[in-house]
Amino acid sequence: MSRPTLPFPARLAAILAALAAPPVLAQQTEPAPPAAPAEAPAVARKPARTPDVIFVPTPERVVATMLDLARVGKGDVVYDLGCGDGRIVVAAAQRGARKAVGVDIDPERIAEARANVRAAGVADRVEIREGDLFELDLSDATVVTLYLLPDLNLKLRPKLLALRPGTRIVSHAFDMGDWKPAAVRQVDGKTVYFWTVPARTKAQARTGR
Repeated sequence: MSRPTLPFPARLAAILAALAAPPVLAQQTEPAPPAAPAEAPAVARKPARTPDVIFVPTPERVVATMLDLARVGKGDVVYDLGCGDGRIVVAAAQRGARKAVGVDIDPERIAEARANVRAAGVADRVEIREGDLFELDLSDATVVTLYLLPDLNLKLRPKLLALRPGTRIVSHAFDMGDWKPAAVRQVDGKTVYFWTVPARTKAQARTGR
């Protein structure tokens, strides 16, 4: 069976229409930019050494009692040894302390404390330091706060007794052995101890003990 053919005028019209049509170009697609490499998850730094105590937050009412006993106010320089999340130095600054310094050896706690200081709007008067509390210079302290362990308090005692007479020391939960506190308070089942650094005798000044 023969294929039907178009009459000449119709074939001519089809040829002219094909010549008039714009050529179909292959669509060009730009190569997609390479995907950005996935950001590596942040790796938490480890403390310089194993912390002496695990972090247990001091309840807010205990913080208030500690600062009440130490009479923290305008002009004070407060050091919190083992500052954790920074709540004590933040509260001290909010009470008018001229300067508050928290020290902790755990980078995770340092980051948390600095964030809390910024959130409280007291960064102009609060400093959070990463380091060993036993190596900290406390010479300008008027108040020192602690929430450590009995053996650590005893280890710190000579350093605290060497501070300027009248410096106030306050500890949550643990005492200082035979250094008798000037006051003891109970709050919500917790104990808070308070001492004042006494004047040093001439013999103590000579020997540094």
